[in-house]
Amino acid sequence: MEFKSKNTKYLFFVFAFLFMIIFALTANFLQLKSYNIMSKLTVNNKIASSDVLLVVIDDKSLHEIGRWPWKREYYLEIFDYFENYTNAKLMGYDGLVMAPDLEHPQSDKKFFNSIGKFNKLVSGVAFSYNEFENGIDEKYYNNLLKTKSSIKIIDKRSNKYKEQSNFKSFTVLQQEYFKNIQNLGMVNMPEDNDGYIRKADQITNYNGNFFPSLAFNLYSKYSGIDEFLLTDKYIYGFSDKYTLKIPTESKLGSISNYISYYTTQDGVYSHKKYSASDIIKSYRAIKKGEKPILDAHDFDNKIIFIGANAQAQALADIKRTPISEVFSGLDIQATNFDNLIQNNFFRMTSPIYNLLICITIFITIFIIVSTMPIVTALLSSVCLMFAYLFFAMFMYYNKIALSLILPELFIIVAIACAYSYRYLIEGNKKEKFQKAMGKYLSREVMQNVVENIDNIELGGKRADITVLFADIRNFTSISENMDAGSVTAILNEYFSALVPIIEEYGGVLNKFMGDAVLAIFGEPKKDENHALVAVKCATKMLKKVKHLQDKWMDEGKPKIEMGIGISSGEAFIGNVGSKDRLEYTVIGDTVNTASRIENYNKVYKTNFLISEETYKRVKNKVDVITINNVMIRGKASRMTIYEVIRLVD
Repeated sequence: MEFKSKNTKYLFFVFAFLFMIIFALTANFLQLKSYNIMSKLTVNNKIASSDVLLVVIDDKSLHEIGRWPWKREYYLEIFDYFENYTNAKLMGYDGLVMAPDLEHPQSDKKFFNSIGKFNKLVSGVAFSYNEFENGIDEKYYNNLLKTKSSIKIIDKRSNKYKEQSNFKSFTVLQQEYFKNIQNLGMVNMPEDNDGYIRKADQITNYNGNFFPSLAFNLYSKYSGIDEFLLTDKYIYGFSDKYTLKIPTESKLGSISNYISYYTTQDGVYSHKKYSASDIIKSYRAIKKGEKPILDAHDFDNKIIFIGANAQAQALADIKRTPISEVFSGLDIQATNFDNLIQNNFFRMTSPIYNLLICITIFITIFIIVSTMPIVTALLSSVCLMFAYLFFAMFMYYNKIALSLILPELFIIVAIACAYSYRYLIEGNKKEKFQKAMGKYLSREVMQNVVENIDNIELGGKRADITVLFADIRNFTSISENMDAGSVTAILNEYFSALVPIIEEYGGVLNKFMGDAVLAIFGEPKKDENHALVAVKCATKMLKKVKHLQDKWMDEGKPKIEMGIGISSGEAFIGNVGSKDRLEYTVIGDTVNTASRIENYNKVYKTNFLISEETYKRVKNKVDVITINNVMIRGKASRMTIYEVIRLVD
């Protein structure tokens, strides 16, 4: 595709600038929105693992066990049930034990003293961007935190990724609880700028040490992998039974990955949920030797996530996710773990990859729309939009989260830019065509053709006009003594000098006839004083020829005289010819009279004669000499003709 003009080149720079601005402003936002759309489109094909279960302190639990806050020993019943009365594999507690229970201090004491005996339990800790409060022994707490994670991270990342997080502290848990709990995992879930949770922080670098998420710590115990390899793009873990490969992003000291959500029945939970009250009542029944509500075998080799989510008493724990606006926060923790055991991760395409896709699509659509017929171009663009949609879905099924909205947006942008380009090119072509045709037709005639391009037809009208006929005296005999090149040069210089004068006075150059010129005044460009304007034009033409005579004499060329005849009156003006070949011309007695009056210049040795009708219209503006009452061929009566001597100011 070639650039047609400087304006077109500038337009391409504008297109490129517009492309980069739109990409820079929308790429990240639309990438995230694409993730939402693709998650919803494909979530029905993803079923959560039956090995991951939820135990929720819900409205039913509050109604059956008691109002919130609960005595902490109720948690002991849940933990003890899964630790000692079922074959559950692991427990993850999505909760923070921070404030003491002042109403039930004995219950707190029992809870703190007993929490350390649960080997299957990993509890939550949350990191904060705020400093520790005054009076907190930072060194003690930081050192104690390091003992609660048994995971070893081998960092093989490039230096540019080795940055420490902005976390300055973590939740200050009750001291006895913090000291006795065996395992802790980070429960922070980062929200994107629009409030959606799309990623999980698996590891964070706090105070120069790596700390795992709740799900990642549980996975380490579940798989038996206690050493992980961290590279620029992946987290690796290997054991005899399990292999882990997480595509990650390293940002601000946290290593995260995109969550692959699973289908839900109610928009809240994707994993099977049990009410905490049923667990507690089953535990109490077993302790009494009674038949429990639940069968303990239902939890064989299961991973249990325990947390709260109730509408009553401000216990609601709901988050915005790509698949639901009211998704359970506890289920996000379970989903993160589920992704780990199923190796179900998404790789988000890089900004460079998205840029290349958008550039390719933009250029393809631009070429299609700017070169093909409109209908074909639009159909091709629509087909490409659907083709890309299917391609994006195919890539998503293969765990590559390809941007969906951004390329589709640039298809629309490309269509708009291509049609702008076509408009400019067609405008340039139209302008060139008009300039080219202007060499054959007058500007006024050309303008009339353009304005009535859809209604050009045979026919015209009768109009009152003035016709100017100018001819070179004895040019045939002069040209016989000159070579063809010299004749052509003189004629070109002659016409090039006179045509601008005709246009200057609003005349329409109707045609060249050998060495003669026929011009019309009064149509199609309206002018009530067309007779006077034609006389003024003729006067200036004669002056111009006088200058040319002096120039040609200096160049050794023959002296050339010009005669002008002007006639005014009614004539037919319009399109004549056939439906396939038209000519815009003027026909009538007025035209013939102008030509025949000009011939009398040779008889009376004059240069500028006008008809009687023209004289009547300009007699107060010119000085004339009455030449004679002559017979004009084609007329029944004789006519007086006049020689124009000068214009009267």
